[in-house]
Amino acid sequence: MSPNTFLKVIALSLMVSIFNSDKLPCIGTSCCRLGGAGNFVILAKSGISTVAPSKITGNLGLSPAAETFFTGFSLIRSSSGTTASSSQPDAFNPHDISNCLITAFNDAAGRLNPTAVDLGAGRNYKRFYFLAQTRLLIGTIGGLTFAPGIYKWSSNVKITTSITISGNSTDTWIFQVAGTLTMASGKTITLSGGALAKNIVWVASGKVAIGSTAVFNGVILGATAIVLNTGATLHGRILAQTAVTLQNAIVSS
Repeated sequence: MSPNTFLKVIALSLMVSIFNSDKLPCIGTSCCRLGGAGNFVILAKSGISTVAPSKITGNLGLSPAAETFFTGFSLIRSSSGTTASSSQPDAFNPHDISNCLITAFNDAAGRLNPTAVDLGAGRNYKRFYFLAQTRLLIGTIGGLTFAPGIYKWSSNVKITTSITISGNSTDTWIFQVAGTLTMASGKTITLSGGALAKNIVWVASGKVAIGSTAVFNGVILGATAIVLNTGATLHGRILAQTAVTLQNAIVSS
C-alpha cells in the first residue's frame, strides 16, 4: 500500500463515521448545537498549523481550504509499508462542513437574557438592583468565579489572572465576547464542583490568544483566528472561521 493510498483510507473511514452519525453534540445554555463541527477537536476554514511537538487528541478538519493548508503535520511509514504513525494526528478535509462553524457561532452569540453584561474585575463597579442583570467594570475578568449562565461583553476580554468556573456536570455556560479574547501566560481556567469543559462555550468575534503554558477549558467558537502559544493546554474544542495556530500546544476534547 502506498503512503498516499494509506492516507486516503484514513480520510475515508473518518468521513464515513462522521457523516453517518445520528447524534449531534449538544452543549451550552439551552443546548447550543455544534452540528457536524462537534466531531472535531480542531476545525478551521483557512488553515491549521502547528509547531511540533503539539499533542492533539481527536479529529482535525479544514474546509473550504485545501489540504495543503495543514502545516506541521506528518506521518511516518512503517518498514513494512502497511501502517503509519505520527506524533501529530491524522488530518483531512471535510467538504461542506464549514457552514456548521457559522451556524454554531451564530447560535451561541445570539443567546439572549445574559446573567451579566460587561463583567469586569469588580473594582469601581455599580450594581443596578432594578435590573435583572449586573453591570461591572468591563473586560478584565481575572480572579472571578463564574456560576452557570450567559455572560456578555461589548468589547475585549482579558483573563489576566486565573479564573474559576463553578457548577455541576449538567450546568452550562456561554461567554459572548464582541471583541478579542486573550489569556495571560501561565494562568488557568479552573473547573470546580464537577463542571465540564464540553459544557462551556466561549464565542469571540475577535482574535483569541491563549498565553504560553496557560490552561484553558471550554469550546472556543471564533469568528477570526485562534492561537495557542508555546506550551498552552486546551481542554475542549477549537472551532475557527479563519485559521488555528498551535505552538507546542496540547489540545483534547
